[in-house]
Amino acid sequence: MKTILGKKIGMTQIFTEKGEAVPVTVVEAGPAIVTQVKNQDKDGYQAVQIGYGDVKISKVNKPLKGHFDKSNVEYKKYLTEFRVEDSSAYETGQKITVEDFEAGNKVDVTGTSKGKGTQGAIKRHGQARGPMAHGSKYHRGAGSLGGTSYPGRVFKGQTGSGRMGNETVTVQNVEVVKIIPDKNIMLLKGAVPGPKGALLRIQDAVKSQDR
Repeated sequence: MKTILGKKIGMTQIFTEKGEAVPVTVVEAGPAIVTQVKNQDKDGYQAVQIGYGDVKISKVNKPLKGHFDKSNVEYKKYLTEFRVEDSSAYETGQKITVEDFEAGNKVDVTGTSKGKGTQGAIKRHGQARGPMAHGSKYHRGAGSLGGTSYPGRVFKGQTGSGRMGNETVTVQNVEVVKIIPDKNIMLLKGAVPGPKGALLRIQDAVKSQDR
């Protein structure tokens, strides 16, 4: 399973040979560098840790400096780890680029959704509003939650207003439309979580079926 980190640039569209418009998300992916290889004997499981993004030395704390110096790799801003069946296929210092992925492949994309702050139940959960006529005194309110004599309370888990967004979201089976190796660009079909500039984790699709 291949994994790479990248930055969301934005959205655009490209055209197929038949003239059909395909909406795509532009991602600047990698290059990522292998900072640690874990094996069954030493760590109890097989995994690969990769780093992405340049960072000033002054922004790296001492434990991370020691970690990077031990691996003899450049300091990186972000670290992530992914499981593999055979970690011996990787080595410390190895680079993972967009060329390790191919157009037509399916990937899972994980990012942090846009934070929308505190929102009402209509926007947050799609609840219905009341009549908007002048005589109505109920428009976008929460309505009755606890009933009357029974149950007389609000059940746990009742949907209502609250913080919306800013959550980890994974979109599965996203198609890789095009790879541009010289610019480290990957074009993904459709939308992916997060605003422009957001950090994305892209890995081979766990589920094999098409979207």
